[in-house]
Amino acid sequence: MDLSTLREAGLTNGEIKVYTSLLKLGSVTSGPLIKESHISRSIIYEILNKLIEKGLVSYVIKDKTKHYQASDPKAIEGYIEERIKSLNKNKSEIEGILPYLLSLKNSAKGSTVQAYEGFKGIQIAHENLYERLKKGDEYYYLGIFSFQKEEQHSYWQRDHLRRIKAGIKCRLLFNNDTDKSVLKNRNGYKGCEARYMPSDIKTPAWVGGYKDVTFIGLQTDEPIAIEIVNQPIADSFKAYFEEFWKKSKKFK
Repeated sequence: MDLSTLREAGLTNGEIKVYTSLLKLGSVTSGPLIKESHISRSIIYEILNKLIEKGLVSYVIKDKTKHYQASDPKAIEGYIEERIKSLNKNKSEIEGILPYLLSLKNSAKGSTVQAYEGFKGIQIAHENLYERLKKGDEYYYLGIFSFQKEEQHSYWQRDHLRRIKAGIKCRLLFNNDTDKSVLKNRNGYKGCEARYMPSDIKTPAWVGGYKDVTFIGLQTDEPIAIEIVNQPIADSFKAYFEEFWKKSKKFK
């Protein structure tokens, strides 16, 4: 029987072995339980105590010896409910200290370089801008690759709705072989202006940035994004973008 669901509910492999062994054995001392569960004596009591705290195991003392027994399996539902309440409380507490944690991160001195793999990684790198930009700020992308999978197009369309809600603007320069429908779509979003690159350079790599952050991305079958936090580097790439932007034409 696949018991991985119990792991997802918050039980360790050892706790699962002990709990299911007790269900099978009934009320027993630690000796038979160790033999059935194949859990060493050195950690069996630690696991039992954790299961007792979770309300999944209880014990009685007979002749000065503890006899353990598993709670009804329906008790797992109660444990999960308590865990959900605890996680929700913890989530609220984390949200309360996030501004402080972000201020520590943003106040860090020196340059940082971080790599993100996969399209999910590109999303994470891109969405970092929502923590650094405020209403009226802008980001740019230069040399956007013409081919993207449909789910990637869908993500960027959803993200533009988020960008609009945040009041952030953007300017985008696409490779010249990008389908016109893509630029038409992007220009349809408030605060976004998309154009073709003013040259015939075609590359799967693109560059983007804002403030002191620069992205270098590769959106192919094995996507990767590199995020560089460094003001001089950001200023240099922004200067390149502005030169290309001056030479580009409005999309019609």
